[in-house]
Amino acid sequence: MDELINFLLQFGNLNEQQIDCILDKCIEHEIKREEYYQEAGKIPREFAFLFQGVFRVSYYNSKGDEVTKYFLDENHFVVDLDNYNQNSPSPEYIQAVTDCKYVTLSREALKELSMTITVWDDIMNQVISKALVEKVSKISMMMAEDATERYLNFFNRFPKLANRVPLSYLASYLGITQSSLSRIRRSINT
Repeated sequence: MDELINFLLQFGNLNEQQIDCILDKCIEHEIKREEYYQEAGKIPREFAFLFQGVFRVSYYNSKGDEVTKYFLDENHFVVDLDNYNQNSPSPEYIQAVTDCKYVTLSREALKELSMTITVWDDIMNQVISKALVEKVSKISMMMAEDATERYLNFFNRFPKLANRVPLSYLASYLGITQSSLSRIRRSINT
């Protein structure tokens, strides 16, 4: 759980007693590749911090096609924040692309940390702001580029993810078919 503490320390100072308090509230989990951390229709009730592996966030569009929204790798919090805050069912699936290890903090644990650690809310607000900036950056990239540019930029911006994600998920994320992705890859490699 050192990964979580090191991540949080980027956003504020915590003393040993505060760190121990956070660690006491964390629950460690493991999930196998292809298993779901969250299924659509469920209310998100916790924050997860991924310290090993890759998660994929997806949904089904109106045509019934599965669409990959984005990927999350190590040192990221995992939560459908809107639905967590509204205490409402999420339309999204969160699936392990690889075997994953993560810790969770329940809603109750987060409230207790907020009341116990004076800088907790400031740290979490900074964490959430950083995550939102990353999310907007990913979406902006997708909107402004053609398929080849999106593919190349995915590899440049997320080199740790590139070889860990199945091509079918990558094609879905890029908004193209798997055969189009294969053509793009062939044209780049020649």
